[in-house]
Amino acid sequence: MITGATSGFGKAMAQAFAREEFRLIVTGRRKDRLDLLVSELTGEGKAKAAALAFDVRVQKDVEEAVNSLPADWKNIDVLINNAGLALGKSTLENGDPEDWDGMIDTNVKGVLYTTRTVLPLLKNSSSPHIVNVGSIAGTEVYPGGNVYCASKHAVNALSKSMRQELLPYGIRVTQIRPGLAETEFSLVRYKGDAEKASRVYDGYDPLLAEDIARIACFAVQSPARVCINDIEVTPTAQANAFMIHRND
Repeated sequence: MITGATSGFGKAMAQAFAREEFRLIVTGRRKDRLDLLVSELTGEGKAKAAALAFDVRVQKDVEEAVNSLPADWKNIDVLINNAGLALGKSTLENGDPEDWDGMIDTNVKGVLYTTRTVLPLLKNSSSPHIVNVGSIAGTEVYPGGNVYCASKHAVNALSKSMRQELLPYGIRVTQIRPGLAETEFSLVRYKGDAEKASRVYDGYDPLLAEDIARIACFAVQSPARVCINDIEVTPTAQANAFMIHRND
């Protein structure tokens, strides 16, 4: 089950796991995109996929969607908490509280609601695994990143807490923390300003969504005795959250 599967990392993960012939539950808010994705994933006849359209920010919607799954789709082995976003890049003084709510509700509460709802199903699995998509902003901060960084710091803490609390159940927990990746991330952050978003990736080769998907597949397909707890991955040109080497 992959949240936020309509674009970026989530869509690339769905495509990568489909190639490995996993059965997939893809989720997101945009039903039209989900339906197109399911058509694509099942088009070659290899993958089996189902779509659940709901908003991870709304606990009731998460619970109703998961509970609506047919019995033979409730044998979930892997949950990928991928849904997340950044909104704006203002100082706290000039920040928009609606943006703060959007980031906290999606990046933090979304992980909480989805994990809490799916956990009883994971406990019935013989190979249960949770993958949380965090960010290098979960261990660092940068100017204008305040609330986004705080939300990803929370994902880092939740991942570590899950690892401890779920140890008796044999549930593996992996956090993947990407650096700069060329997806819809910056377009969403800058609220549709394509020119400003494109400048984020000027002068170097950023990560691509398929890079993160490949890492997720590796973590999930590692032997059951192996738990990859935390992976930080950046473009070669990026040393940390604010140091990037750009070509002239």
